[in-house]
Amino acid sequence: MQSSSWQLLGEDSGGVPDGWQVAGQSWWARSRVARGGIREGVPIVSLAVGDLEVDVLPTRGMGLHAARVKGVRFGWDSPVPGPVHPAYVPLLEPSGLGWLDGFDEWLVRCGLESNGAPQFDASGRLQYPLHGRIANRPAREVELRLTERGGLEIRGIVDETRFHFSKLRLISSLELLPDRPVLIVRDTIENLSESPATAQLLYHINFGPPLLGEGARTIVTAEEVVPRTPEAAAELDQWDRMPAPQAGVPERVYFFRPRSDAEGWGRAALVAADASLAATVAFQTSTLPCFSLWKNPTALADGYVTGLEPATNYPNPRGFEEEQGRVARLEPRGCVSFQLELGLWVGADAVRAGVTPVEELAQPAPQLHAEAPPGWIAE
Repeated sequence: MQSSSWQLLGEDSGGVPDGWQVAGQSWWARSRVARGGIREGVPIVSLAVGDLEVDVLPTRGMGLHAARVKGVRFGWDSPVPGPVHPAYVPLLEPSGLGWLDGFDEWLVRCGLESNGAPQFDASGRLQYPLHGRIANRPAREVELRLTERGGLEIRGIVDETRFHFSKLRLISSLELLPDRPVLIVRDTIENLSESPATAQLLYHINFGPPLLGEGARTIVTAEEVVPRTPEAAAELDQWDRMPAPQAGVPERVYFFRPRSDAEGWGRAALVAADASLAATVAFQTSTLPCFSLWKNPTALADGYVTGLEPATNYPNPRGFEEEQGRVARLEPRGCVSFQLELGLWVGADAVRAGVTPVEELAQPAPQLHAEAPPGWIAE
C-alpha cells in the first residue's frame, strides 16, 4: 500500500534528497538539487496535481520559484540566475540592498521581523535590510502528504531567531487542488518567546512574460490607490496598465486600501493583453490589510516584471510602519495566521471564469489620490 506522507527533511535526514520521486494517478512529486554557480546546493521540490506544477524552495524560506499550467510558465526572468543559495546573498551589506542578489522567485515572502525598505539608525548603521531575512532562511522540517480531497500539501518550518532579539517561526503550508489550477498558501507566524513580539509579512508575487506584456492589465479590489513616487503619480491614470519594455525606465509602485467581500477576501488579478492568460490572488484582509502593486517596465534583460503584493503593511521602513500601527502583534507564545489563494488561468474560458469574481468586486472603481494622504508614505 502506498504511503500518504513523506518526510523530505527532518532532524535525522541529510537534507532534501536528490533524485527522489513519487507518483499517483493524477499527481507526482520529485526533488533535485541544483548545481553550478550560485545555484549550487539549492534543493528544488516539484509538485504536480492535474494541470498545475509548482517548484518549492525549502532553503529559501519555502518560496516558490515558478509554476506551470498546461505547459505555460508563470514566473519571471530575473537577471539573477537563480534559485540562489542563501550563502551568496549578503543581506547585511551596508547599502541594505543585498537581498536583491537572490531575487528571482515567483513567490517570495518578505519578513518576518521587517519586510520593507532598508532602515538605518541616526549614525547611518543598517538596522533592517530590504525585505527582511525569511526568504534566505532554510527550512528545518519539510513534509509532503496527500490530502483527503486528492491534492498534495507540502509543509515546512522555518525559524528566524536571534539571541537577545526576535524569536519568530514560520510554519508554511502549500496545497495544490485536484480540480482546478489553484494553490492555497496557509502560513502561521509563531512567537517562540515568553515576551510579546511584533512581525511583518509581505507576499511578493511576481510575473513576467508570457503573461506580462504591453497592454496587460491589473485589477485590484480597492477603495483607494496612492502612488508611492513622483513617477507613479505622473501615470496615475494608467496604474492598471503595463507598458512595453523599455531600457532605463524606473519602477512604479502603488499602494492600495483593499476592498474585501462578505467573507473577508480581497482580490487582485493580472490579465494578459489578449485575455488568453491570467493570474488571480485572493487574500484574507483580516491579517493582510494592505496591498501594493510593483511595476518594473524596464528592458527584458533587466527584469521586466510586475509584482502583486498583499501584506500586513506597506513596504516603507519598519519604524514608520510601526508608528502607523501596521505590524502584527503577537502575545507571548502567540501566533497569527495568513491565507492566500493563487489561481493560474490558461485559455479564454478559464480566464473569464477566474477573473470575473475580481472584476465584480472591483466595482465601483477606487478613489485615486494624486498625492499621498498622511500616514501612507514615509518621507
